[in-house]
Amino acid sequence: MELVHLGHACVVADTGSARILLDPGAFSSGYETLEGLDAILITHQHFDHLDLEKLPALLAQNPSAELVVDTGTAEQLRQREIAHTVREPGETFTVGGATVEVVGGGEHAVIHPDIPTIANNGYLIDGSVLHPGDVFTVPERTPDVLLLPTAAPWLKASEAVDYLRAVAPPLAVPIHEAVLANPDLHYNLFSNLGPQGTEVRIAPRGVAFAT
Repeated sequence: MELVHLGHACVVADTGSARILLDPGAFSSGYETLEGLDAILITHQHFDHLDLEKLPALLAQNPSAELVVDTGTAEQLRQREIAHTVREPGETFTVGGATVEVVGGGEHAVIHPDIPTIANNGYLIDGSVLHPGDVFTVPERTPDVLLLPTAAPWLKASEAVDYLRAVAPPLAVPIHEAVLANPDLHYNLFSNLGPQGTEVRIAPRGVAFAT
């Protein structure tokens, strides 16, 4: 598996049989020129995970790509007449030659009790790479790679550390960092407090690496 972190929650996963883009949002860059995608997976409707203004051009460049979204995002896409497929937790589907499982409880983490929760999909690609979206989903089996949320209005650093310990993957790649001026403090917490046997790897923006 080859991964490219394009900033914040946006990641390209190349399985060798499928090229998948996850969460092309407003805090990310570099995805706008991508071609040859088999699928675009959206975890939820927040603008830092889906830039609706840039999406049509991205789809036009990738006419064979399937746009897969959660139930909440689907309504926004219907209003804009953008073709898509709705998936919910518990479903498994294929794109290219890759298998994708939709995981999690189906809801975004609570930001504040006064803010209504929205739908959220986590995606597990080929049983290997987990993108949880904006919630701490602990999968039934340990993935090879956890794309680890670093900072957000809905999480504390201590909670992210506890999530890393609960999943305990061989490799953790911090994402969802754009809200921080300097994310290194959080990265150091992950490295120093993470479980034994887990490598925390900081992925420079736009640089491909093998898992």
